[in-house]
Amino acid sequence: RRGDEFLAKTDGPDGALAEFPVRHTFGVYPLQQYLVELPGGRLQALSIAWDSRPADEGGQRWFHLYPDERIDHRDELHWTRRQQNWNYMCADCHSTNLQKNYDAQSDSYATSWSEISVGCEACHGPGSAHLEAARRAGAGGGDNARAGLTVALDERRGVTWSIDPATGNASRSRVRDSEREIGVCAQCHSRRGQFSNDYRAGESLTDHYLPALLTDGLYYADGQQRDEVYNWGSFLSSRMYARGVTCSDCHDPHTQRLRADGNAVCAQCHLASKYDSAEHHFHVTGGAGSACADCHMKTETYMVVDPRHDHSFRIPRPELSESFGVPNACNQCHTDRSSQWAAVEIRKHYPDPKSGFQDFAGAFAAADARDPRAAYPLLQVAANPAESAIARASALTRIARQPTREGMAVAMTALKDPSPLVRHAALEVLEQLTPLERKAAMPLLADDSRIVRMQAAHALAPLADDAMGAEARASFERASAEYVAAERFNADRPEHRSNLGGFFVMRGDYAAAEQEYRAALALDERFVPAWVNLADLKRTQGLESEAEAVLREGLALMESDAALHHALGLTLVRQQRHGEALTELRTATLSAPGNSRFAYVYAVGLHSQERRTEALAVLDKALESSPNDIELLSALASFNAEAGNRERALAYARQLQELLPGDPGVEELVRSLQQPET
Repeated sequence: RRGDEFLAKTDGPDGALAEFPVRHTFGVYPLQQYLVELPGGRLQALSIAWDSRPADEGGQRWFHLYPDERIDHRDELHWTRRQQNWNYMCADCHSTNLQKNYDAQSDSYATSWSEISVGCEACHGPGSAHLEAARRAGAGGGDNARAGLTVALDERRGVTWSIDPATGNASRSRVRDSEREIGVCAQCHSRRGQFSNDYRAGESLTDHYLPALLTDGLYYADGQQRDEVYNWGSFLSSRMYARGVTCSDCHDPHTQRLRADGNAVCAQCHLASKYDSAEHHFHVTGGAGSACADCHMKTETYMVVDPRHDHSFRIPRPELSESFGVPNACNQCHTDRSSQWAAVEIRKHYPDPKSGFQDFAGAFAAADARDPRAAYPLLQVAANPAESAIARASALTRIARQPTREGMAVAMTALKDPSPLVRHAALEVLEQLTPLERKAAMPLLADDSRIVRMQAAHALAPLADDAMGAEARASFERASAEYVAAERFNADRPEHRSNLGGFFVMRGDYAAAEQEYRAALALDERFVPAWVNLADLKRTQGLESEAEAVLREGLALMESDAALHHALGLTLVRQQRHGEALTELRTATLSAPGNSRFAYVYAVGLHSQERRTEALAVLDKALESSPNDIELLSALASFNAEAGNRERALAYARQLQELLPGDPGVEELVRSLQQPET
């Protein structure tokens, strides 16, 4: 502190130690961060934070948000870089009427807000009419505390929950037929991408935000939160949500406290004599494991000191930990025991335990492991109306990675699903078809949800103008304009500039595409996808030497990047420079040993140069980390058969047969290898 000024002395954007004035304190409890202003209106969050918890809980101390990592100024997690930029990453959820106001020409922000914190209008919309109603009430003109509110979050008004003594569970007095309240909460309590400043409380969430689904990395295969996902996605996958529960059934949004203390909040709908008892939870009443949340709302800790409950309200299933490596509530407390032990203990009390509402772990785990056998289980999830919409949408995004004829049929049906999440995901599957086969997306160009309209425009972008009728063409132009505007809203991020470049490539506007790719690199010269996409654009134009130059320019900055070496290898192959190409493909494979595609391409290159022994060694090594990879197994069967190693070839063919049961090509391969040599 110097006088009235607070400063931080730390390494800056160039890595040099310097003093930076602290502009704002950010956050209250359980931690506070500090914002420093850098040129261009950028407010950046320091990585050193204050633990505001009481001292007896470990608080009242400074701590580093990345204590186990060594982060310098070149790292994306450094406080001066994009991932710590308040204007983009934090401000929309932590302020009221936030206007990001990024100017792409000057690469600067003029971010504004009505309140730097979350005020009444963040949830209830503009409040001028409400203030006027309050003035009239003060003058004897009325006494309605809700009068003049822009948005009435009244889905719970007059609703009662009646507990059935036989089951111990409650039912809602009327069906919840609105997403208004949950959508208002979701604007901040969901993992989502923002593409508009125009959201006002009560409007459709998917007209302004693209919510994240239950994807690998963000969630575990069974839908438990993994990364920082802010509860909404977990809640949408729950039985609670399906039965009509809203956020404010449990939480008072004004006091930010639960409606009742401890298990009493659950006893609003669940018979306490049945559930808040040792017979149900088989733990000492009042001790660890006796709280409903202990077993049904496992916590993950974020920002080092902030534990948050998973809101999927799941039945503990430690057997899934054994099968799929997902966590479970039992072993969060019983850290000295195995998940197998926990499963046995549960069966002692519940010999026939219920599977719970979320029953997609097997399908998602197999799909995330790239197991072709996931195809049918994914279809069962995606086509099951009893599954939550977010689970069905998450299944469809996985089907899009490994599309089948049956998967395409399910996606076609899902284009008419009531949920915009499902319709949006179905369009991702449709994008695996040829452009002319995507015409089923045309009606969705005029969909009620903006995320669906934009995805439909993306799906139809490669379609020639004359393949659309006049009405569809007009709808496409409107939806395309929305797509472009959404990406331009995020022009401060290289990934969105690169996305826009890809859209222009599909539209055949190569000059505009190159402009976007180069803009992405101007924002971040180390953004690899833009280098790769720019080189691919040059390839599309038949300019292989320019593609090579682009990739070498990228490699001058990032000499060990596997994706750049791989792309350069392919460029050199197309130029018939096979020796140089193999060098690049080998470097890519060694730099990314877990990337089966890189290994496969390198092995094919070796094989084409009659270096068969080396090719087989590369494939065998790659198969160790990707045992279900169809390309690797197919190449191993083919190359071994060609080399006369028929037994080994047959062994790989049978692995394919197990992964692709009934596949005609695989069946024929097995039969041919079983025939005696002539």
